[in-house]
Amino acid sequence: MSDITFTVDGQALQAKPNETILSAARRQGLSIPTLCHQDGLNPAGNCRACVVEIGGERALAASCCRQPREGMTVGLETARVRRSQSMVLELLAAKAPAEPHTLNSELTQWCEALEVGKPRFTQPAAPPADRSHPAISVHLDACIQCMRCVRACRDEQVNDVLGVAGWGADTRISFDADEALGSSSCVACGECVQACPTGALTPANGAALQAADAVVDSVCPYCGVGCQLSYRVKDNKVIEAIGRDGPANQGRLCVKGRYGYDYVSSDQRLTTPLIRREGLAKDPADIGRVRRGEVPLAALFREATWDEALDLAAAGLCQLRDAHANGSASPLAGFGSAKGSNEEAYLFQKLIRQGFLTNNVDHCTRLCHASSVAALLEGLGSGSVSNPVLDAKDAEVILLIGANPSSNHPVAASFIKNAVKAGATLIVADPRRAPMARFATHHLAFRPDTDVALLNALLHVIIAEGLTDPDFIAARVNGYEALRASVAECTPERMSEICGIAPEVLRDVARRYASAKSAMIFWGMGISQNVHGTDNARCLIALAMITGQIGRPGCGLHPLRGQNNVQGASDAGLIPMMMPNYQRIALPDIREHFEALWATPLDPQPGLTVVEIIHAAYEGRIKGMFIEGENPAMSDPDLDHARAALAKLEHLVVQDIFATETALLADVILPASAHLEKWGSYTNTDRLIQLGRPALTPPGQARQDLWIIEQLARRIGLSWHYWQAADGDGQLAAEAPTERVFEEMRAAMAPLAGVPWARLRREEAVVTPAPLEDEPGHAIIFEQSFPTPSGRAQLVPASFMPGPEQPDQDYPLVLSTGRVLEHWHTGAMTRRAEVLDALSPQPLLSMHAEDAAALRLDDAQAIVIASRHGTLQALLQISPEVRRGQVFLPFCYWEAAANVLTGSALDPAGKIPGFKVTAVRVQAL
Repeated sequence: MSDITFTVDGQALQAKPNETILSAARRQGLSIPTLCHQDGLNPAGNCRACVVEIGGERALAASCCRQPREGMTVGLETARVRRSQSMVLELLAAKAPAEPHTLNSELTQWCEALEVGKPRFTQPAAPPADRSHPAISVHLDACIQCMRCVRACRDEQVNDVLGVAGWGADTRISFDADEALGSSSCVACGECVQACPTGALTPANGAALQAADAVVDSVCPYCGVGCQLSYRVKDNKVIEAIGRDGPANQGRLCVKGRYGYDYVSSDQRLTTPLIRREGLAKDPADIGRVRRGEVPLAALFREATWDEALDLAAAGLCQLRDAHANGSASPLAGFGSAKGSNEEAYLFQKLIRQGFLTNNVDHCTRLCHASSVAALLEGLGSGSVSNPVLDAKDAEVILLIGANPSSNHPVAASFIKNAVKAGATLIVADPRRAPMARFATHHLAFRPDTDVALLNALLHVIIAEGLTDPDFIAARVNGYEALRASVAECTPERMSEICGIAPEVLRDVARRYASAKSAMIFWGMGISQNVHGTDNARCLIALAMITGQIGRPGCGLHPLRGQNNVQGASDAGLIPMMMPNYQRIALPDIREHFEALWATPLDPQPGLTVVEIIHAAYEGRIKGMFIEGENPAMSDPDLDHARAALAKLEHLVVQDIFATETALLADVILPASAHLEKWGSYTNTDRLIQLGRPALTPPGQARQDLWIIEQLARRIGLSWHYWQAADGDGQLAAEAPTERVFEEMRAAMAPLAGVPWARLRREEAVVTPAPLEDEPGHAIIFEQSFPTPSGRAQLVPASFMPGPEQPDQDYPLVLSTGRVLEHWHTGAMTRRAEVLDALSPQPLLSMHAEDAAALRLDDAQAIVIASRHGTLQALLQISPEVRRGQVFLPFCYWEAAANVLTGSALDPAGKIPGFKVTAVRVQAL
């Protein structure tokens, strides 16, 4: 359709098809007042501040709702229009409080712009403020009932908390059934605060009345969605986070991104290098003693200068390296971080390989999506997602399995909910009834540990009923006949006996998925954190391949990444068997390429994984480690064993921003920079590489992570010069060394070939792979072929086998661990964020009401949870989300570290532990 020509006050304007008068006029520089309108929200037209006069029409029209016609004449600067707009603003201003609640009231700004004076109308009685919520203050005396907050909650985030109560003059915005905000079901995404034009809803910390010293654009440091945001900074502290219109979030944030920033200002930040006191043995029991305040940190460590700490750290590592064999027999290992930047991940793995002379380097993807990546590499030749989250809008059917995005990826969850409201069919497969089940056509609450049985039943139905895509299979898939033979006996009736889902439901789900014009699969750690996690992912790959549901908009496979840079850290080679860009270290041509690039011989043997390194440390084969930004003393399975292993190390160097549980077992602690204090690029779950900028200065003597890594490298004999004298002493953020590392990384990674640092700075976000600088990257991949030697996908059949953790008389319940909305990973950051910890301050074990009644347990009662591996204490939460025989415990609380309970049995291909299925018993404390 061609553009539409119309006139405003005699000036010719061009409108795009389906564009409103308001949008077209603003785009071409004209100013029209608005209050109920906000870009991104459906137009409402209820404030009438944007009215215009349309030729031939008697009534004024709301320009936010009207679309222009060819040749239409519009009057904006007419006396009638200005009189009406001024009256609307004056009536609304009469309701405004004498003392404003924000410095940026749009109502005040428009009154000043249209020279609306003091209102002539009586001000109504002011309702009391509601300060019951830790994050948000409610001031209904400033509310003009524009409904932007309601639409943001209902239409954008689809949380359905905000509504309208009362009638007549008592009409008011309300939360749930007219509850106080703090007592409501509000998830504190803050979308309503960002939408409010008058200060009726503001941050509880008073930020709305504070003028910022600076506003810094960056990217969220938490989950893999990669939300762009802006930090308002005052006196070297962040006072507010505001969602930016980034390609992954479109202005949206969740509670962690919006209110979880003040961990950087915690008084527990490490501010000086620390060295373990001489002669003091490492004792895992010190973790609890320090956390409970029984032993001060100073009793375990003394302060040191940077030179002393770095010299000691390097000397211990060099001594172990030089006194033992290198390569696969090396006594050294390193854990990098998926919370750090791409540049840090690349430089860290280079340090281990070039400086430690071993491939014993890994990070937390081994504990999150290693099985997914193993299956994707095996089947498709790439470990990346095929389509971005936003492709949910183009999906006819969405299968969400083993994932709880409402807690783990809330902004991604909002886009899936938007798709459902627009007509998509959502199928949720998960033993728990998490919030997304409310939007599902089917919730498949299968028995824990039976994923393969359920998925094989779907494959059986699709094949048996002829619902496959034969042309796609013939052109692009290998192994179909073996798959067909493997699932031939997996009828819905047989698999129903295993997974607990009715045969007719399994058939309906299979038919809906296979028959959809476009179907997309999202999965999370419920699929991957399992001893048969690779088999689970193989089945999902098979579903997409035999139905041709890949390589198109609204289709494909998307494992939701858990941490902000787990995709980028894996891309950059922070894994033991792969060089950057998933190039196998065992292949001679790959190894030779990096040997030439780094001028260093490389070991051809893949290194040990996270859990294997911990086992080797316990057995004395690994004697020294460098850990940057990881916390295995909280995240590893069989936690008592892991902590004992770390304590056995002869030399442990930890680089972090807090004295984490792992740092308390170190010999040297190096205080690092937080996400908000440095430059860096980060790759989200969509393969979108984005830029993080420094908003703050690190406290005390804390230094930039890149500087610390390089200083260690120099001291162990490497001639690195990324950080140069002109860049400073490493305390303040410097862009130049980050760019130098990025450009070297880009030269080694083909997907980044078209993304020089200058382009990233200019565009803020570039989807990869991006082979050419002057073209956009590929948001959808696998359109024509797969990056395998044959260009075809390889199906790998999977057979159901029960895992090692089966309930019995002694341990009758099945425990699953995971995250809660307010906290992230091991809690090192979020539990030091004031609002987040206030919203979720203590560990709660979720249990079905009938199980609790059978055990004579009450809600909020103190309990003991025991497994075959350990015991801990928590509080009971009776919850409808878990089914009978199942319990759930978050793993972010040091006082109830869930991984004390879990075992270390591994998936044979991905080498990931089975966190999701542990047999336990529960009793009163």
